[in-house]
Amino acid sequence: MDKKLLDILVCPVTKGPLIYDKEKQELISKSARLAYPIRDGIPVMLEDEARTLSSEEVEKLSS
Repeated sequence: MDKKLLDILVCPVTKGPLIYDKEKQELISKSARLAYPIRDGIPVMLEDEARTLSSEEVEKLSS
């Protein structure tokens, strides 16, 4: 994932920052509790394509 691209991308729902999860190939929005997939190196920034984070995942990000 390009660092410059990551610096300018924001959550389309909350306009908040995103966290890059290299292992899962996702961009995570803690405020929206959504994880946007990265497919073939391209972030899919559509709310309909994002998966909802579980409470455990959100807590893990906060610690």
